[in-house]
Amino acid sequence: MNSMQPNFLNRLKKASDPIGVFDSGIGGLTVAKALKKILPNERLIYFGDTAHLPYGEKSKAALQAYVIKSIDFLLEQEAKLILIACNSASAAAFELAQAYLGSRVRVVSVIEPTVQYVATRFEGQEVGLIGTRQTINSEVYVKKLAEKAPSIQLRALATPLLANMIEEGFFNNGISQQIVAKYLKFFEAYPIKGLILGCTHYPLIKTDISHYLGDEIETIDASNIVVEAVRKTLVSDNLLACAPNSLKDQFFVSDFTESFAATTRIFFGEAVRLELHQLWE
Repeated sequence: MNSMQPNFLNRLKKASDPIGVFDSGIGGLTVAKALKKILPNERLIYFGDTAHLPYGEKSKAALQAYVIKSIDFLLEQEAKLILIACNSASAAAFELAQAYLGSRVRVVSVIEPTVQYVATRFEGQEVGLIGTRQTINSEVYVKKLAEKAPSIQLRALATPLLANMIEEGFFNNGISQQIVAKYLKFFEAYPIKGLILGCTHYPLIKTDISHYLGDEIETIDASNIVVEAVRKTLVSDNLLACAPNSLKDQFFVSDFTESFAATTRIFFGEAVRLELHQLWE
């Protein structure tokens, strides 16, 4: 970082500054909703890179470029913390984001807190994982769990249809139930005790997944786990908002889609004003 940095990078962060959240589309809304429920005083700046979804089918280099551009935009909005609310982006670019931001703004991914939770809860057992091809092929969960809890046997399965299905509005209906059953049949061969939802879209079909798995297998939804990691980080940095913010949350997209607009209404109980921000002109 040099002396020619924009002023927004040099100003001190305040507790009243917003949390920046980004994802490829609607999946990150599951985390945004949990943030608003658990940390109601926090203001959010949400960016859905809908022009480039699905992230799970993109190359690592492309995802790294999208992540850096998204971070730059959230920095311009004076975010005090940035949350990568996407497993594919986290797998491809979390370490790059940390290096890029340095000590100026903390970045939290959805993967590290989830790995810590699984390592603590399922020692010596088998755990399943579903996610996009990018997330599964990166083996990020395999590597991080091997470091923290080598006694855990991870059974991973790429489920590429699920994110697209959810983006198109097919969740918790007959179509989603059939596709979920087709994929999850894979895990019947293994005595898994938990299943990691390795994509922030997947909590939207958590009911379908939990119904198929039954009560003996825990459906591991990272949303609340990640929000707790955000809370701890803000407390550690003395940036937790202790009073309601007079400014409203803002939701930006890189391309308008009806499915995103419809899902924000479902999530937040009212129409959400979407603002356009294109990563590349």
